[in-house]
This record gives sequence, structure tokens and C-alpha cells, in this order.
Amino acid sequence: MPEHAATVILSGPDATCALAQKLAPLLHAGDVLLLAGGVGAGKTHFARCLIQALLPEPEDVPSPTYTLVQTYPGISGEIWHADLYRLSDPFELIELGLTEAFSDAICLIEWPDRLADLAPDNALCLAFGPGQRDDERLLRLTWADASWTERIKEVLP
Repeated sequence: MPEHAATVILSGPDATCALAQKLAPLLHAGDVLLLAGGVGAGKTHFARCLIQALLPEPEDVPSPTYTLVQTYPGISGEIWHADLYRLSDPFELIELGLTEAFSDAICLIEWPDRLADLAPDNALCLAFGPGQRDDERLLRLTWADASWTERIKEVLP
């Protein structure tokens, strides 16, 4: 399956948040975003901004590092935010119901490498890396599902 890609330079946390806010209204149940990158790369900041943009009322969006998964009632359906850093076995995800949520909710997955072969084929992958300045990030988006192509075009600078 061919893979499509785009790269964006995010000038700082505000640019990261702006991109998340532009992408948020284009998402619907069954969309999975795989957020990759090292500690401090901007994954959680992106997820918080995106989730806030999808909530009917603002609320605290903590990192799910210790709970593994946080769920939110979004405007157009449920939102699942998972941080798999501490996951010891990918099959724990099945017990949590995350694999079912891949088709029923908007899912944001930090540390997606922990999914092993459970990662959905239709996911949008966002890999956050360091930029040239301390607060700058290089974001590489990749996808195999052609349905992302038009949506991505709408949010890229």
C-alpha cells in the first residue's frame, strides 16, 4: 500500500496548537491519530489542543500517562486519548476497549510503537521531531488511507 507524506515546520507551541485546532473539525468517529516522538516532542500539547477544540465545554485535559486512557464526550462523538508509554503488553489495549474505540471514536495514541501489529491501517501518523530552534518542531505526517489526502491538504500551511 503506498504511503503519502507531508512535512510541516511548527515554529513553537502556538503553531502546534493552531495545527491541532485546524485538524480537529475534520475528524470523525473511526479516525485514529498516532502521535510519535520522544519525551517533550509536543505530542501531549498537540493532543490537548485538539481535544479542547472538540469539546462542547472547556475542561482539563491531563496526560493519560498513568491512567493509560482518558475519554471525553466530544461534540460529534467520543474522544479517546491514550498514552502507551507504560504499556507492558499490547493485548492490554484489547482489555481496555481501545481496539474497539478505533472504529467508534476519535482516538489519539501517544507512543504508538507500543501497539505492535494492533495499529489500524487507516491511521494518520504524526511524528514530532526537533526543529532548528529549541521551541521549533518538525512534524512529519504519513498515511496510507487515501481519505486523509484531501483532509490533510486543508490543514497544511
